[in-house]
Amino acid sequence: METNDMQNTSRRRFLTSAGASAAATIFVSNLSAQSPESGGSGINPAETSQHLSLHRSDTAVVIIDPQNDVLSEKGLAWPLLHESLKENNTVENIEKLFKTAKTHDYEVFVSPHYFFPEDKGWKFNGPLEEVEATEGMFARKGRLDISGLKGAGADWLERYKPYIEDGKTIVCSPHRVWGPETNDLVLQLRKRSISKVILGGMLANMCVESHLRELLEQGFEVAVVKDATAAPKHPQWGYGYTAALINYAFLAHAVLTTDDAVKTMQRG
Repeated sequence: METNDMQNTSRRRFLTSAGASAAATIFVSNLSAQSPESGGSGINPAETSQHLSLHRSDTAVVIIDPQNDVLSEKGLAWPLLHESLKENNTVENIEKLFKTAKTHDYEVFVSPHYFFPEDKGWKFNGPLEEVEATEGMFARKGRLDISGLKGAGADWLERYKPYIEDGKTIVCSPHRVWGPETNDLVLQLRKRSISKVILGGMLANMCVESHLRELLEQGFEVAVVKDATAAPKHPQWGYGYTAALINYAFLAHAVLTTDDAVKTMQRG
């Protein structure tokens, strides 16, 4: 009797262990399909319609910081960003999102980054905030003063202006650190009955990820376009893009390439 009990206990332990191992394997396999190393986009266009239905009636394209300081060769952040921008073809891919959204009647929102003279009075900053403040990134002469803005670091990248300045794009008030908690993006989305967002822009591991997290907390469904963004390669802090991709895979409802996003919008 004792031998049978021991055998039964061993069987139960084996089955429990095997079940846990199988579950872990499935979990890791699912993550691998979305991991940066595997090259997976997370959800392909065919699957998107099953997992996240993106239709022009309730979906908007949100582009963060489409500005010279982070996208132009003359921008202050170019030395840290140019490799990532080229690897991802970011500038061209953001334009593809703008163009496709306009062609297929998706609402487009821009969440910009500006710093004003009064912000120099801030008593403390994080590491990247300090760099921005010291270098004068996204600097404006005043909230109501646009003198000197044309062609400056805070201005839109020139090739995006036809899309942003068409009288239809919703340009939100500036976010002041990283996320949309400090601007009116969520209000503007809600007022237009938008519940799903296709997200791109700059920087991948800072403003884009922060917008992703807050939009999720606010109840939106979000698809991140992973090659319509880029991040700094910093000699001490590391490559922000790698960190962003890992977190996108864990958080976003879909992680798409630009080509995936374009095909999805064309179908929508």
